[in-house]
Amino acid sequence: MQLYTYFRSSAAYRVRIVLGLKGLDWQAVPVHLLKEGGQQNSASYKALNPAGLVPVLTDGTAVLKQSLAIIEYLEEQYPASPVLPGNAVERAHIRGLAYDIACDLHPINNLRILKYLENPLALTAEQRKEWYLHWVAVGLEAFEQQLVAYNQVGDFCYGSTPTLADVCLIPQVFNAHRFGYSTDHLPRVTKAIQACAQLPAFIQAEPSNQRDAE
Repeated sequence: MQLYTYFRSSAAYRVRIVLGLKGLDWQAVPVHLLKEGGQQNSASYKALNPAGLVPVLTDGTAVLKQSLAIIEYLEEQYPASPVLPGNAVERAHIRGLAYDIACDLHPINNLRILKYLENPLALTAEQRKEWYLHWVAVGLEAFEQQLVAYNQVGDFCYGSTPTLADVCLIPQVFNAHRFGYSTDHLPRVTKAIQACAQLPAFIQAEPSNQRDAE
């Protein structure tokens, strides 16, 4: 099993967490998103993923794209340590939390959007940061309200074990902190962050622990 990954990619980070939670053996294939004009834009990588995005997971003859689709595949193929536990309603709640980040927040703040804001739209670095901080605040503050509304008793986003919601939250928080956004005013989010920080799967998946980390 190989994961084409970039150490700071939120989407690849999600998959690394799930691979760790499920105890799977895998090999990292680094794809640097900035060097050489972005290695994801090379002809060889575009042949693997025409969208030029990470991650891509190969498992035998299967070539899989899009982090949430990859995670759903891993959930079905390797059901131990599920990240979508519970009944149909509970799983829908967990998916909803995950999609709040992966579908609504992350896409408008990822690297290629920020680069487009800077060039060709000619926003300054400060304006680009203002864009990022506005949308991350909107997204994570709404996420906090969702966690409170579900009134779960566990320390994680949804109950007493990590789920797909935590898998999406932690990479987004990493990026938010990089850009100077503090989550200290979000107690329920902070509780989940602290719970995840104790688990080897989350620790091993951290960007600083990847072999392509800078």
